[in-house]
Amino acid sequence: MPDVVGAGTRAPDFTLPSTDGPVSLNALLAKGRSVVLAFYFEDGTPSCQTEVSLLAESHEMLTEFGANVVAVSADSVDSHASFADRLGGVPFPLASDGNLAVARAYGVIDEGDTRRSRRAVFVIGADGIVRLAIVPFQPANLSHVEAIFSTLGAEP
Repeated sequence: MPDVVGAGTRAPDFTLPSTDGPVSLNALLAKGRSVVLAFYFEDGTPSCQTEVSLLAESHEMLTEFGANVVAVSADSVDSHASFADRLGGVPFPLASDGNLAVARAYGVIDEGDTRRSRRAVFVIGADGIVRLAIVPFQPANLSHVEAIFSTLGAEP
């Protein structure tokens, strides 16, 4: 199993189907913005619902700090759309990594269930370099949330 992609490393590119159509890391970076890339285990689980909801609630602030957000799991786009509806809408794409190629490239395959990824968040600079990797990401851990904003330039 590959190592987790760490800070200072070039982020692996990807193109995945999503609730907003195909989403590509290189296309997002071409807009000159950072990317908050969040992996989660499965649509509808309580901790993953908390993770995606946290990002949705923080979306406006994340964009103010120059970031696009993409959340990824192995679930299908249809499952993602239903999940987003249950959450009352999600203002960023939920991408489907059905064969876990992207999770594998980032080193976040769940060792206990290799059909799923672990919860993880990567902040990728506009230059394509990973600035922050939090694996596993715990949405209830305030220091994890603060680290994302700090990496994007927020004052503590």
